[in-house]
Amino acid sequence: MVSRVLRLAAVVALFCASAAPAQEKKNSAVVPEHRNKQESWAKRHEAFVARARKGDVDVLFLGDSITQGWEGAGKKVWAENFDPLKAANFGIGGDRTEHVLWRITEGKELEGIHPRAVVMMIGTNNMASNTAAEIAEGVTAIVKELRRQRPDAKMLLLGIFPRNARQKEDANGPPTEAIRDKISYTNEKIAKLADGKIVRYLDIGGTFLTENGELSKDIMPDYLHLSEKGYQIWADAIKDALKNMLGSR
Repeated sequence: MVSRVLRLAAVVALFCASAAPAQEKKNSAVVPEHRNKQESWAKRHEAFVARARKGDVDVLFLGDSITQGWEGAGKKVWAENFDPLKAANFGIGGDRTEHVLWRITEGKELEGIHPRAVVMMIGTNNMASNTAAEIAEGVTAIVKELRRQRPDAKMLLLGIFPRNARQKEDANGPPTEAIRDKISYTNEKIAKLADGKIVRYLDIGGTFLTENGELSKDIMPDYLHLSEKGYQIWADAIKDALKNMLGSR
């Protein structure tokens, strides 16, 4: 008797589960999200808003810690290459696509500036929490929002830079090949955002690699963030494209 009741309960439960409408999981990469509870993030964001109010920005860099690093290891390279272009660095360490999306919408970081060109590289921090397709959707959402708010601004969209998932001696975490493949797939998706007019896509990842496809510590000391040499490679790789964008209104 008990077994029959249990079987009947299982059938009813199965029916209810199949009859209930499926809950579609929301892609977190496209949902604007702030990090205001983190004091350092909030202060940096507020500094961007204040900087934007002053105006006079021709080139805007958007991104995460790799972009923020122009103020650290890349400071000298930035001064030589981008200060003369009236460039502003709006990169914050740890940011994912959803954070950048919040910053340019509810965070109002674009109010007061009308850059002629925007340089963006974002998505590496989404690798652990989102699929490649979801990350691409997050990047797409940012590009569309930038186009909506600043339709006259040219955009240089960079492919996500290569990285190592772990040190060779570290047995934990996914192998480097897996994350490299995920980055490659994501880049293939976002490359399609280029329209030949306003948005240009550029994958400069190969310039950071050796002939064997490896990263060296003199370019990426932690296999993620750039050294001064790495920032020089970045600057050299985009200067012609950026010059062409700024050369035509």
